Amino acid sequence: MPRQVLIPIADGSEEIEVVTIIDTLRRAGAQVTVASCQPDGNLSIIASQKTLLKADTHIESCTGKPFHLIALPGGMPGAENLKDCAPLISLLHDQQKAGKWYAAICASPAVVLSHHGLLDNTHATCYPSFMDQLEGALPHPGNTIVVDDKKRVITAQGPGNAMGFAFKLIDALYGKDAFRPIAKQMIADWAL
Repeated sequence: MPRQVLIPIADGSEEIEVVTIIDTLRRAGAQVTVASCQPDGNLSIIASQKTLLKADTHIESCTGKPFHLIALPGGMPGAENLKDCAPLISLLHDQQKAGKWYAAICASPAVVLSHHGLLDNTHATCYPSFMDQLEGALPHPGNTIVVDDKKRVITAQGPGNAMGFAFKLIDALYGKDAFRPIAKQMIADWAL
């Protein structure tokens, strides 16, 4: 059975992170649901660099559904828009209570997760200029990607780390080094 993954997006989400996470996880066999967090119910979003992206569904249709992983892209004001999305925040708190994986990259670890108490006593990183907003977290400013196995949280610093971040998500879903066949297929020799 494929692993169920939720990728929430909103106006201003960082497109490199969005597309890299979706593409890489689908290559690994995950069933990825891209959900719009637009308050007007629109499935289309304008990403941070003005790329038009279209979600599979709206976040409200995802409430009450189980996910093996919820992974948040960053970007501004995308992270702010995710932070203000009540159905997403509810799903993230449910994910934490169930001891299931959740992840965020770029501004989202600080702006979304930390803001809502989802990084308390958790090893984490984020985009460098947001590091001072990782309240309650155990920050790792020198690490581009941080995996807290105990808390089941993965965080990363920014767009340049998107593929490495996605590989860590694959390992979280399928086991240590499960990313290797995907990295080889993608000619990501730096990761092998």
